[in-house]
Amino acid sequence: MASPNAPRRAKKASDEPPSPSKPRRGRAGGRSARAAQARQAEVSAGQAFTRPRRNRLGGVELINAEALEQIHEASLHILENFGIEFMAADARAEFVRAGALSHDETGRVRIGRDLVEAALATCPLYFELTPRNPAHKLRLGEDFMNFTLVAGPPSVHDEIRGRRSGGMDDYIELIKLAQTFDIVHALGNQPTAPQELAANTRHLDTYLANLRYTDRTFHASAIGADRALDAIDMMAIARGLTREQLRDDPGLATVISVNSPRKVDSAMTDGLRAMAQWGQAVSITPFCLMGAMAPISVPAAVAQSNAEALACIVLTQLINPGAPVLYGSYISNVDLQSGAPAFGTPEHVQATMIAGQLARRYALPYRASNACASNTCDAQAAYESMNALWACALSGAHLVYHGMGWLEGGLQASFEKVVLDAELAQEMVQTCSPVAVNAETLALEAVGGVAPGGHYFGESHTLAKFEDAFYKPLVSDWTNYENWLDAGGKTATQRCTEIWQSRLESYVEPTLQADRLEALEAFVAHRKEALGDRYI
Repeated sequence: MASPNAPRRAKKASDEPPSPSKPRRGRAGGRSARAAQARQAEVSAGQAFTRPRRNRLGGVELINAEALEQIHEASLHILENFGIEFMAADARAEFVRAGALSHDETGRVRIGRDLVEAALATCPLYFELTPRNPAHKLRLGEDFMNFTLVAGPPSVHDEIRGRRSGGMDDYIELIKLAQTFDIVHALGNQPTAPQELAANTRHLDTYLANLRYTDRTFHASAIGADRALDAIDMMAIARGLTREQLRDDPGLATVISVNSPRKVDSAMTDGLRAMAQWGQAVSITPFCLMGAMAPISVPAAVAQSNAEALACIVLTQLINPGAPVLYGSYISNVDLQSGAPAFGTPEHVQATMIAGQLARRYALPYRASNACASNTCDAQAAYESMNALWACALSGAHLVYHGMGWLEGGLQASFEKVVLDAELAQEMVQTCSPVAVNAETLALEAVGGVAPGGHYFGESHTLAKFEDAFYKPLVSDWTNYENWLDAGGKTATQRCTEIWQSRLESYVEPTLQADRLEALEAFVAHRKEALGDRYI
């Protein structure tokens, strides 16, 4: 059933003016002045992005239209001639009923281009996800750009406590930290896995934490139908709705991965089915590493990933025409000498941008990712992540997954990296935002009022705007060397440590109605009793 806010015709949203940020004084000497400046900068930087993130740089075409059609046709060739293996019999049956060809012994399904075109015609151009706080509603599509917290690492790290296996205390601290940043618009699926908890029920603990300690939307686990349905029911409870009501006003998304090359397991299609049936968003995101899970050329890897994504998109629309879906891409390369995955590479950037062109060709909201291969929060982490973020921005990604906190190729969630990525994301938002050109911003009166060779420091135009002008950095230190040294000579990573500690100290739990919290806790207790504990 199609969502009422998800038409297949284009709809242009109006620009919204930027929200005013809190003032910050200019440079001042001395330790106390530097400390005050840092505190004010942190407050300003964290609250400067409450408006919708509008990306006016998205849509760069890395390859021309003819080359894009070659990749599209190659993907259709893969679907029609080689097929995609779907391990679940009920998924294969959906395709067969629609006219696809299935070979039960191999599990391969061959899908014609007519099925692809029919499915794309029913996918929404854009959609919205509403969390328990409607003020944090997420709009996916058009020119909106949104960021999530990192998802999935088994380990966590910070400069105080070091590297360790992720636990529930770490999980709660990470999502609390995310709640303090307006630039974190959603939570990914488990920013770390709380490994001390039973594997078959810990999704319940994490969903409850998400709904209690944050008021953002989050990604549900789609490893089987039960985990997805639990998320749907718990989001409905937190919003005071029924499951049926949530179907028409979605609040959740999930990520459906493909076992590249060209294989989709039963648990994934079970999760996909549950989410699509109940009108929640599905991000179809094959994970391809060139040289290991895809050919070593960028066009070949994109063609294979595209075929995998299109096959799963078709399945969502066969299950529920009009179900919200994101076109996802996660293509990078391995180091062929060691086999280690690499991220933020030129090939990663190219693949992300070409996939964005395909998403625009299909008129689908696009999901891409921030990533790096660095083992610590250092210069490598910063420049690889900035490469990845620029690929997301220029390709017009509507959802930047793993937006904050990813390290070690996705094996580690870093508290310092959450802060560093928040700075990178905020700078990206500022750079990609619309630029107003009008009489006020042209400031001809100010230009005429300053003599040649003069300066603008004392000019009225400057004095009227100096407290709010320009981007307010969260981590960057713009003081001169002497003042920087006098304040302790701290590196960016050290400043990130201070910032996450300060933010957790000042965290305020968002209000959740007591009856809804009680209902959520009762739901979790009931489901744990039904499921029992299994640690494998």
